[in-house]
Amino acid sequence: MPDPGGAATVLAFDVGSRRIGVAIGNVLSASGRELAVVDVRAGAPDWARIETLLRDWRPDALVVGDPRLLDDESGDQPARRRARGFAREAAARSGLPVWLVDERSTSMDAARRFAAGRAAGARRRSQARDLDALAAVIILERWFEAPEDAEPASA
Repeated sequence: MPDPGGAATVLAFDVGSRRIGVAIGNVLSASGRELAVVDVRAGAPDWARIETLLRDWRPDALVVGDPRLLDDESGDQPARRRARGFAREAAARSGLPVWLVDERSTSMDAARRFAAGRAAGARRRSQARDLDALAAVIILERWFEAPEDAEPASA
């Protein structure tokens, strides 16, 4: 079980086939915010950009969304293999603890939050690329709410 009390700063990742949303959060305030969107090219994350984020923000732990099927079957779909592979690689590269968090419906939740932000005048259509980072915020919030539901990513 993760110990969020041992981590002050956490980076969260929503891993996709074209982009990876990144959020940063603080355990003490149990809050997070959008940080970046990192491109994936030829199936590989931009590790140089991710390593820059790790160096700049110095997180104590990482959280990665684990795409599970809606019927709670783990399955071995490509999205899950991609996210778990990213989590293992991030653990190996960073030396930090990495936690996998159920990310079911985060994209839909992010789209709803984005639409609400647009309706309130706080977001513009041109910011739609930031949906991936917003999904990472939701993944981070889930970890803050129930860290015991996360599972460690093995390096």
